[in-house]
Amino acid sequence: MWVCPKCGREFQRNNQGHFCGQPPKTVDEYIARQEPSFQAHLGRIRQIVRQNAPAAVERIAWSMPTYEQGGKSLSFAACQKHISFYVGEEAVEHFQAELAGFENKKNAIYLLYAKELPVELLAEIVKWCLGD
Repeated sequence: MWVCPKCGREFQRNNQGHFCGQPPKTVDEYIARQEPSFQAHLGRIRQIVRQNAPAAVERIAWSMPTYEQGGKSLSFAACQKHISFYVGEEAVEHFQAELAGFENKKNAIYLLYAKELPVELLAEIVKWCLGD
């Protein structure tokens, strides 16, 4: 067991990545708490989700922005060098060819801050994940 020296939470893995402190209550608050240089990418992802799944319910779950519609969900989280866009294993598999230039693992696509967001691809993924 590893105990975070900042927040006192216990984890199975040593130096487990996590969010210390009180989780944000809104997506606006989540984005505002991030590094200023990350905020534009985070805001743009939020905009893409809202435009392509306007009926999705936006909330904070697991201390990150989450969107739910029709029993399906997706979420994203700010990391030091990238945004983890959690879309599920089926989506990563379905868009495997289009994701060739991106690092991805199981259920997440990693979007580097240093690169421009693939807006059209993200829009297609959102529609596929949260579509009716």
